[in-house]
Amino acid sequence: MEKWLCIGSIGVAVLFFLLFLVDLIIGFPFGGGTSGFSSPFLLVDLFGLFVAGILAYQAWNAFRDVK
Repeated sequence: MEKWLCIGSIGVAVLFFLLFLVDLIIGFPFGGGTSGFSSPFLLVDLFGLFVAGILAYQAWNAFRDVK
């Protein structure tokens, strides 16, 4: 059971990482059509990428401990 929770957490982290990365690059789904460094949500996108990376690392580390 614990392994599935870790794998699920990694999946959620990857999903959020991809969502924030796509938003940073093309401005969809959160940016409202603006993309890149001119976006008013640049800081939110960068923080989201950072947090998703931390979540992925913690889930991977927990998965290693469960083995």
